[in-house]
Amino acid sequence: MTGRFRIEVLNNQHDRGKFSCGVEALDRYFLERVTQDVRRRATACYAALAADTDRVTGYYTLAAGGIPLTDMPEDIIKRLPRYPSVPVARLGRLAIDVDFQGQRLGGALLWDAVMRALRSEVAVFALVVDAKDDHAEAFYRHHGFATLGSLPQQLILPLTNLSSKS
Repeated sequence: MTGRFRIEVLNNQHDRGKFSCGVEALDRYFLERVTQDVRRRATACYAALAADTDRVTGYYTLAAGGIPLTDMPEDIIKRLPRYPSVPVARLGRLAIDVDFQGQRLGGALLWDAVMRALRSEVAVFALVVDAKDDHAEAFYRHHGFATLGSLPQQLILPLTNLSSKS
């Protein structure tokens, strides 16, 4: 990023009340539930802040998960040990405030999530996301995600190919 934003672990000093991405479910989650999920260790949340005002401009959540080996694409299965499930990092939500959309902040937040998953001390093979709609699916596909299993809009980005690039 150009220094216009910084990404931090969400904390109580971040003003979530003014955030609006235009999707009610994502706004409501960020305002009402995210701190409970973080406190319960169900997810981690990262906030993008405007460098000049500290305004929350975007956020994403990241959690550990597993995917049945049989749901993985065949070309990926060939490279994996035959355990029943594959460890993954799950990108739960990603949202950008309406005032900051179209500034490539979504791609920057996605890249931050990929880098955190790569640096994790807990092994994860891939980043997985359930795209909420066709627009979100196109965003993730643009960034290299592929179809995962038979569920519509469930996508995967293997991290093994990225580790040498980081």
